[in-house]
Amino acid sequence: MAPEWSFEQATTAIARMKKSELKKRIMTFKGRFRLDFTDDYLNDATTDRLRHILLAAMINSHMCHN
Repeated sequence: MAPEWSFEQATTAIARMKKSELKKRIMTFKGRFRLDFTDDYLNDATTDRLRHILLAAMINSHMCHN
């Protein structure tokens, strides 16, 4: 059984990630949909923007599975 998804744990983990980790997680995101961003976009985006993208994708993916 997969562990229960926790919004609080996800936000805490994402808040601690550096830009390189956020980019990696976005590029390898596995959910009901694929995230399709260019390297240039991800390189130019702020760390906060990348956090927002990853968290939104995780929330959306979680909501689609319930």
